[in-house]
Amino acid sequence: MMRDKSICSNHIRSRRRSWLTACVAWVVALCAILPASADEAPPLLLAETIDRDTVVSSYLVSEKLDGVRAFWDGQRLRSRGGKTFNAPRWFVEKFPARSLDGELWAGRGRFERLSGIVRKEYPVDAEWREVCYMIFELPGASGDFRERARLLRQVADEASVPWLQAVEQTEVKDRQALEQKLADVLRAGGEGLMLHRADAPYSTGRNGDLLKMKPIQDAEARVVGHVPGKGKYQGMLGALRVRTGDGVEFSLGAGISDALRRDPPPVGTIITYRYRGLTRRGLPRFASYYRVRDN
Repeated sequence: MMRDKSICSNHIRSRRRSWLTACVAWVVALCAILPASADEAPPLLLAETIDRDTVVSSYLVSEKLDGVRAFWDGQRLRSRGGKTFNAPRWFVEKFPARSLDGELWAGRGRFERLSGIVRKEYPVDAEWREVCYMIFELPGASGDFRERARLLRQVADEASVPWLQAVEQTEVKDRQALEQKLADVLRAGGEGLMLHRADAPYSTGRNGDLLKMKPIQDAEARVVGHVPGKGKYQGMLGALRVRTGDGVEFSLGAGISDALRRDPPPVGTIITYRYRGLTRRGLPRFASYYRVRDN
């Protein structure tokens, strides 16, 4: 009798394991066919900073647009952090079903105005008429970047709407020509250049396929604390305590407006700061707060 009970118990456990295995397999299969969450950050290519040894003739060069990064997944525009931009229907209805990567842009020196437009829960048509979607990459496409840049122009031409444009990509023969191009862009009110390796297949993450060139460097850090103000800043924020992706912590006090000192970015916020090189200890020189990162 005891042996029969043991056999029965083993059989029940075996059936339970089979049932659980089947359930797990079903859940995995279901997840594979469901669309990703709207708040899931899309995988994007991120830029490194150009160095002295870069062979610039291997790259296609474009202006660095001071806009808001936006990923078109074929159905909606999403931010770098995965949030959906509530663009008017007319703005996106001619966009292709394929994925695009680019910047929402409203012109040089208009970042604050642009950010206010694209972040509204209820879009204002007249404001979105000021915005262009400047595309510079075809996520997942085959071929090298030179080929993808050509396809981007085709995508923009086929959409035939003035607010969808391919970013102009040009070649430079040497460092002197690159420096001249940077000077021209800065003189016109731009902020720098982007260099995309012409023979690079599509990739994501931060790597040397994409470089940025600016007179002042910038980087991102996470707010980990608030340093109380003293003197004229008594009762307000004195500095932000921030931590970089490499684990370097420092206090950031320069460049913060009085309004921001009264209502500082919460702990956990990703901010962008500007600086001029690094010290021997790896700390940014002359670091200055720039803005909250677009998520």
